[in-house]
Amino acid sequence: MNGFAEGRETVDHIPLERLIGSTIKIDVTARAAGNPDYLVAIADFESWEQRNGKIPDDSIVLLQTGWSQYWNDKLKYLGTDKRGPEAVAELHFPGLAPDAARWLTTSRKIKAIGLDTASIDYGQSQMFESHRVLMGQGIPAFENVSNLEKLPEKVSMVAALPMKIRGGSGGPLRIVAFVQKPGM
Repeated sequence: MNGFAEGRETVDHIPLERLIGSTIKIDVTARAAGNPDYLVAIADFESWEQRNGKIPDDSIVLLQTGWSQYWNDKLKYLGTDKRGPEAVAELHFPGLAPDAARWLTTSRKIKAIGLDTASIDYGQSQMFESHRVLMGQGIPAFENVSNLEKLPEKVSMVAALPMKIRGGSGGPLRIVAFVQKPGM
């Protein structure tokens, strides 16, 4: 059982074809800068589509908030340097707005989604709605993805392979992008 979606696939049962494929990157770094509670919105996806066309079916979507630059500074990355239950109320980092998660699952056909923060839901989330919406539709979410600033808006191939933890709702992930160099 998946912790965010009763009766859905656990990490060891996610089909490989959902973890490998063409990818788009939505860069919201400028909008998230200085706003640790930024929610990636439907408008961010629509803005990308105005420049690039509709998000292709069966894409893996990566969200670049710019937050990975703070990875080595726990206070900046998470909004607190506390640990344990008392830290939860002080977490601050961007995430995916629940209405944008619903829009992706009803208006677009994506394989998976990832971002460069500690959770697909923003730090102050109490209900983990984006997790529930995505997992309820069998869409895996990749968290703490690094080096997104090195990727173009469209990537021909990404492989995101989580550790196969039997019955797990998540696990460590190795994600690799294959980028065509210009002129090749």
